[in-house]
Amino acid sequence: MDQRWYKNTIIYSLSVDSFLDGNGDGIGDFVGLMNRLDYLNGLGVGAVWLTPFHPSPRRDHGYDVADYYSVDPRYGSLGDFVEFTHGCHTRGMRVMMDLVLNHTSDQHPWFQAALADPDSKFRDYYIWSDEKPADAHEGMVFPGVQDSTWTYSPEAKAWYYHKFFDFQPDLNIANPQVQTELMKIIAFWLELGVSGFRMDAVPFLIAADGIRVKDAEPAYGLLRRIRELAQWRKGDAVFLAEANIPPEDCLKYFGEDGDRLHMMFNFPVNQTLFYALASADTRPLRAMLEASRDLPPTAQWAHFLRNHDELDIGRLPDDQRQAVFDAFGPDKDMQLYGRGIRRRLAPMLGGDRRRLELAYSLMLTMPGTPVIRYGDEIGMGDDLSLPERDAARTPMQWSGARNGGFTSSTDPVRPVIDDGPYGYRTVNVAMQRTDSGSLLNWTERMLRTRKELPELGQGSYTILPAPDHVLAMCYVLEANVSVFVHNLLDQRAELRIPVLAQDCSDRPLVCIQTNEIIPRHADGWYHLVLQPSGYRWLRIGGLEDMIVGEEPEADA
Repeated sequence: MDQRWYKNTIIYSLSVDSFLDGNGDGIGDFVGLMNRLDYLNGLGVGAVWLTPFHPSPRRDHGYDVADYYSVDPRYGSLGDFVEFTHGCHTRGMRVMMDLVLNHTSDQHPWFQAALADPDSKFRDYYIWSDEKPADAHEGMVFPGVQDSTWTYSPEAKAWYYHKFFDFQPDLNIANPQVQTELMKIIAFWLELGVSGFRMDAVPFLIAADGIRVKDAEPAYGLLRRIRELAQWRKGDAVFLAEANIPPEDCLKYFGEDGDRLHMMFNFPVNQTLFYALASADTRPLRAMLEASRDLPPTAQWAHFLRNHDELDIGRLPDDQRQAVFDAFGPDKDMQLYGRGIRRRLAPMLGGDRRRLELAYSLMLTMPGTPVIRYGDEIGMGDDLSLPERDAARTPMQWSGARNGGFTSSTDPVRPVIDDGPYGYRTVNVAMQRTDSGSLLNWTERMLRTRKELPELGQGSYTILPAPDHVLAMCYVLEANVSVFVHNLLDQRAELRIPVLAQDCSDRPLVCIQTNEIIPRHADGWYHLVLQPSGYRWLRIGGLEDMIVGEEPEADA
């Protein structure tokens, strides 16, 4: 059993309801998803991450969970879920799922019991106050949509706390009985074939001081206990944390000995990467990469471009944040919560194939594990007429058939994009499969190559000297030495780079994309030319130890 499988895999994020409808009711389901497992396997996916699929009123895309131990009937049954996990395992893929533990739906039986009886044990499953706290209008997760973190319940005759929407009451994680329930939930899904969990809103989950929520001392010990339980039940189980926090705070989530969480999304790198794309200034990105060093051996960063939420740039300095807004979300209807952009990647980059490849190449060569969002492999667009985050959650576009081949129903769960440059007749899997130069086929080749470069997920890295508009990085893992160079300027760039690795003084660099040999000059440097928005993936010496794509590609 490979307990560190997450170090060298590709994670593919999808929503069951938006992927493929298998029964014609307009809603994606596990039957449809199982019919696309060979597609995911062929793409190079190593782990499928599912957003919430539990029974839910779905007022917040399933993050308002009403039953932790079942599957929403719209998606199928527990039996369908087990068939899905089995289908993944037979193809060498693992299953990850969202773990939403800091709040429930107000329709959850626990909360309903808490409302009905003040003496019920479930009353203390949630956080209550007899009076409305003075800070009730501070700390909302969704400012502009949500106006308070406390709501009065006439039935309970008390105020209950909710960091998110008022229909999502926060669980009282300080209650040992609640912690026991959470452990049971994790153990249940591990038994059904899950290998990993994306933990939602971890800073709120471990803020476990009851109603003294403003300056709560994080309960880091809970993370250790969760990991101990999971790895006792299933040795290769992993936890991936959603925690948009500064790099200096992340070590507390991993644990100094690596005994807490396995993985964290690197939000600081994500935000500075988009600033680099907007400004061609890589200095803040370099600083965040330097700040992301020195992890425990079991710890790992997860890197992404876009996910199912808005592109959160709230931690950038004001001038950098404005530069990203100006470049990628200049209109107010493209922005969300005063901190983010609610668009997909392709329209943000104007559909420019060069810049799309550059962005993906940057993400794939960050130190850690890549996470791809469904549809981005074909360059899907967004629908800004839909509310809030729904704009980037339209159904997958499989073909030029009605509704993009997503469903035979006339009433899909959300409208399929049907016109413009990102309409399903123009952007779909079937069309791109037959085009060797398509974004889909390019992505497949890059993902396959990425998995053949274990130094990216497990090696040490050095940021090489280069102009501000160029990011050059060298990775070393035992005898494997690779260099990745990106030009963020829309004009040709020439540079020379050293390679800081032993026993490489007389060995050439070989471009993985083209097999071009770049010799080391007498001055001790490698001389490179990068096209506008160009990139190079290079390896020291020959390529005899790896298999690259079937056909050479032109210089990027």
